[in-house]
Order: sequence, then structure tokens, then C-alpha cells
Amino acid sequence: MSIQWNDNSPIYRQLKERLVGMMLDGDIKPGDSLPSVRQIAAEYQLNPITVSRAFQELADENVVEKRRGLGMFMTENAKEQLLSSEKHRFLQEEWPVIVERIQRLGLNPNSLLNTFNGEQA
Repeated sequence: MSIQWNDNSPIYRQLKERLVGMMLDGDIKPGDSLPSVRQIAAEYQLNPITVSRAFQELADENVVEKRRGLGMFMTENAKEQLLSSEKHRFLQEEWPVIVERIQRLGLNPNSLLNTFNGEQA
């Protein structure tokens, strides 16, 4: 699996977002173990400290738990927590930028919705 890293945010955050996406998409389910720090570091050619930092942020948010000697596991209520926080982040950070761009371009929100739903605008 290949990931393109960008310069817009730290790699540990990009990795964290990738793991969050896997949890929200159901690729990692409640109770499942996450790949080990070493596995991810080797697969993506990252420093293990970078991977550990991403894992630590997920643990701090209580969406994964450390089990001594076993690794990191997705918590039972992680998906609901992640959906809530991701929706909040989207509405606070991303949506205002999108609305501003729609207005700047003079686009009609209804025609955008129709296009999104597969109808001709």
C-alpha cells in the first residue's frame, strides 16, 4: 500500500488521519489490533518515533488502547467518537473554506447538489 506524504502537515498527523480513515471505513474494527509501530515504520519507511507519535495521539483521544505486550487495539466506541470529532472538525475548519470558494466562484449550491447526486445541472 502506497501513501503520498505532503508538506502541508506533519507526517505523523497524515498517518493518524490515514488510520482514522481506516477505522471509519471499517478496515479496522472495534477490538482489532493496529499494525505494530515496526510494521508501519518499515512499510512506509518512517521513523518509528513518527509512528509512535501518531499512535499516541489516537491513544490520547481514547480511540485506541495500549495492551501491554500485545499492541494497540481500536476501542469499542472509537467509531462514534471519530465520527463526532471528524464532523466537528469538518464543520469548523473545512466547510467555511468550501462555502467561501463556492461564493467566490458564483456557484449555485442547488446545482452543485444536483451534480453530486448524478443529475444534470
